[in-house]
Amino acid sequence: MSGPPADGPVRGSPEPKGRGGEGADARPAGGGPVESGPAGSGRPVGPRRSGLRNPVAAARGLGAATLGLEALVLVLAVQPIRVLSAGFGTAAVVASVALAVGAIVVAGLLGRAWAWYAGTVLQALVLLAGLLHWSLLAVGVLFALVWGYVWHVRRVILS
Repeated sequence: MSGPPADGPVRGSPEPKGRGGEGADARPAGGGPVESGPAGSGRPVGPRRSGLRNPVAAARGLGAATLGLEALVLVLAVQPIRVLSAGFGTAAVVASVALAVGAIVVAGLLGRAWAWYAGTVLQALVLLAGLLHWSLLAVGVLFALVWGYVWHVRRVILS
């Protein structure tokens, strides 16, 4: 009845070392496939630098969340634009709603490589809409900076 558990170590036997150790059960840190070469080094094939399980999906999620937040801000900007505008109020409202719809569409398409460039064009269009109302320029500058950071993060985790 007493004794070591079936899957535990036996008293006096060497413990397997942690991640990347020299023990019999050494696994790569990322949990990926292990090389099966003559050296049997136990290093993962194509290590993931970021440590994420699915870095492509993480980058896509970050981009989609950013564009979704931008769409929300653009829709919420409609009321202040309508109240504060003097001349181009209707055009600024239409532009804001159209850009919000565009941001949602691009966010849904970020699985395609060209959609990342479409997101950059969308940022330029929001900046251009700043000619209609100053608040759209403020939103455009803010989200252009955030979009630049999203590109930086995407490049880092996918490299």
